[in-house]
Amino acid sequence: MSAPLLRAPPFPGVKPAIVAFADNAAKAVHEDPAALFARLRTARVGGAFWEAPSELSAPAEVVVRPRDAAELAALAPASPALWVAASPARALHRALARAAAQEGGQWRAAIDPWSALDGAGQLIAHGDDEWVALARIAGVPVRVLSPGRFGAPGEDGAALDRHALRALTSAQYRDPFTGAPATMEATIDLLAEWRRIIAANRGIVAASGMAWWKRAEIRRFLWSGSDDLRMVSSPRRALATARRRGGGVAIWPSRVSPALLAKAKAQGVPLIRVEDGFVRSVGLGSNLVPPSSIVVDRDGIHFDPSRPSDLESILARTVFSPELLERARSLRETIVAAGISKYAATTAQSAPRRGARRLVLVPGQVEDDMSVIAGGGGLRSNLELLRRARALEPDAEIWFRPHPDVDAGHRKGALPDGEVLQLADRIVRGGGMAPLLDTVDGVHVLTSLTGFEALMRGRDVTCHGTPFYAGWGLTRDLGAVPDRRGRALVLDELVAGVLILYPRYLDPVTGLPCPPEVLVGRMAENRAPNRLQWIAPLRRWQGQLMARIKRCVN
Repeated sequence: MSAPLLRAPPFPGVKPAIVAFADNAAKAVHEDPAALFARLRTARVGGAFWEAPSELSAPAEVVVRPRDAAELAALAPASPALWVAASPARALHRALARAAAQEGGQWRAAIDPWSALDGAGQLIAHGDDEWVALARIAGVPVRVLSPGRFGAPGEDGAALDRHALRALTSAQYRDPFTGAPATMEATIDLLAEWRRIIAANRGIVAASGMAWWKRAEIRRFLWSGSDDLRMVSSPRRALATARRRGGGVAIWPSRVSPALLAKAKAQGVPLIRVEDGFVRSVGLGSNLVPPSSIVVDRDGIHFDPSRPSDLESILARTVFSPELLERARSLRETIVAAGISKYAATTAQSAPRRGARRLVLVPGQVEDDMSVIAGGGGLRSNLELLRRARALEPDAEIWFRPHPDVDAGHRKGALPDGEVLQLADRIVRGGGMAPLLDTVDGVHVLTSLTGFEALMRGRDVTCHGTPFYAGWGLTRDLGAVPDRRGRALVLDELVAGVLILYPRYLDPVTGLPCPPEVLVGRMAENRAPNRLQWIAPLRRWQGQLMARIKRCVN
């Protein structure tokens, strides 16, 4: 069976059978072929759209797609051409290089067909070449050399358009995440989103600071159409690799030193910051659970208010459509109903309230976490945060929740229970964050994601630092807020920016890049397995041992 015209890219580590969209089916009729072609032109999908762009300085007058070296002389056009190999044969590539040099044209091997056909005057190709259909969809005249499923010699544009339409409508499309039937329009939209992600990854040629246990996922998140991303342990080598290849370095912010930042700036090497997403996984990163969501920020990073970030730009400038806001509302309601937070999904009951007093939650944080250092405004003590919350809420019942990484013994910020209970009424351990937020009236945070999760559940939020969700008119802000955040947002505008437009997601079942709704659905259905399940028990044992050692030393 020939490959469908609309098909998924060969994402690394994903079985081809999982991502196949189409198979033989009864021919369908599309009500508006012109609108379908226009939709494809806008999305620029179909064929091997994930290949490298042609990078032409001007549109090609003629694009020629020879199958072998023997036919080159007969195909030589009157004007200089862009020669694109229709076969991976090395002999053809050598012949194309010679032909391009002699005729004054250019040649390419595997490239994005849309970039080659943009503005082209004509395509010369065989009738079994899918570029014939793509050229007609793009509005490019075609000269067909031999008969095939996409056309025959002598056929006019209308006949070739019918062949292209038949290639699209004679396929049965499936949702790759569920296997259920999908419309052609939904398939085009998903491919367009994949194209956007792949294009955004182009130019990232090296990655540094990525822990070994998350590298497989990082490769999928940062895939740019080829498997040439270099994972480099040494930041110095990563910079050298990027400088040599003329690209940028993806870095994990906590692994970045001021020296690296200075060297990258001096050498003109872009640094692209990669960090966990806001709905990350079922299980803690400190237990070596790979992320199912990340953010990729070329401008800064969301937790550092001292400089702009891609998230800030999204929230400050996006015109949120009614369709996007409805999607954000639905996503928010699904997350709340399923009890989903960053690391878990649970609807289990939290500790019960004990009276009618206002109930306030103070979530502890990792005291040397990058978000605390960057956005805490100098406040880095869980105990001091608790003191400030008590001073502002003298009559409230206050619950303190230690950070799970700290409680597990992996990170800094542990407090003796006795000191906590001098300020708080209760210490809450275990269970998910979501049911706890369903119980309280409000939260006091430094920079914790808990504040954003509380906003989604209609709770009031007091920010003692400057988290990414502060300064948009939805929180009580005690920390310094940048003037860049002067815009007032409604809740679902914030949700749309934070959960839909900014992060990237991987389906933990198929391994494919996915919309947030897919990951949230997997978490709600308890179908988000950890690829490294054998490590988590060892990490928990290690954390418990370290916690005991610290208690003995103190």
